[in-house]
Amino acid sequence: MKKFFFVITLFFSFLLTVGSVSIAGAVATSAQSSQSSETDGHLAFSTEEVSDPLEPVNRLFFEFNDLFYMGVMRPVATVYGELVPEPVRVGVRNMFHNLAMPSRFVSTMLEGNIEQSGVELSRFGINSLFGLLGFFDVAANAGLKSNNQDLGQAFGRWGVDDSIYLVLPLVGPSTMRDGVGWVGDTLLNPLTYVPGDLGYRAALVGHRTVNDASLHLGEYEDLKRAAVDPYISLRDAYLQRRRALINE
Repeated sequence: MKKFFFVITLFFSFLLTVGSVSIAGAVATSAQSSQSSETDGHLAFSTEEVSDPLEPVNRLFFEFNDLFYMGVMRPVATVYGELVPEPVRVGVRNMFHNLAMPSRFVSTMLEGNIEQSGVELSRFGINSLFGLLGFFDVAANAGLKSNNQDLGQAFGRWGVDDSIYLVLPLVGPSTMRDGVGWVGDTLLNPLTYVPGDLGYRAALVGHRTVNDASLHLGEYEDLKRAAVDPYISLRDAYLQRRRALINE
């Protein structure tokens, strides 16, 4: 029974983290795409290309997520951001990013990008040894850049399309392909296997979630204010961002 509650808690904690990162990335893409033509390059797409047969249900989850973010996540992240200096929050984000190296390594290997796989391994070793377990991104200063790959992107490069668009509770925008990729990313993340009791592991994931959210405060709110239909804007921005990452 204890293991069951651990899995459930860790599952929803990871959902919160993935959701905050996905929304932040989608919002950034929305801002960039608003400054360019929809016909520029291979990244452009029309809403007719979006498979959203579950839109009524997706909209319900969108409203739920919006209420959760505005009523819970934003207030907590705001207080946290006021108490913890930004350089420290960036360092904490770097540490969790460093810890998640196995997912990026496997993803780049699956894509046949052996050189980038080596970069990810090198970054992990350098930042762990000389960057206080990744708090400081020493490797980036040495010219070793992470490409933030995940299994969903790897599947996309194999030719797996978006399939249907999904809005998941506490997660936000996703697709069938990215959802399957997320399961693999979670299993590859060492944070899933941190020794200790349930409360300790949940606290680590919760800290990462709030820390990430504190670094993107205001972005989601800006999208809502600028959008005629925030659901459509976030959906299209998310899909465009994912397609852009796959085509890089």
